[in-house]
Amino acid sequence: MSDDQTIPLPSHIHYELLLQLLERETMIAAHPHSPLQGQVRELIITLRKALSQQRQLEETCDHQGVSVEYYWSLNVPSGSDDDPSIG
Repeated sequence: MSDDQTIPLPSHIHYELLLQLLERETMIAAHPHSPLQGQVRELIITLRKALSQQRQLEETCDHQGVSVEYYWSLNVPSGSDDDPSIG
């Protein structure tokens, strides 16, 4: 990839909002020791892995000189090279 290329990625806040909802609301609403709670737990693990994989992709892009453009929606990017949602 060349230096002038940009790759669109979701803003980290999307992962964080989903994780907070699942951990604070959904997990509490699911009865303890139920299969439903187990599925919610697996979903939380999957989202954490997805965020981790995206961060690895961002590092690869940085090493290859590819800009990252974070998107808040499909219509409007939030800006490139700086995701203000997560420190």
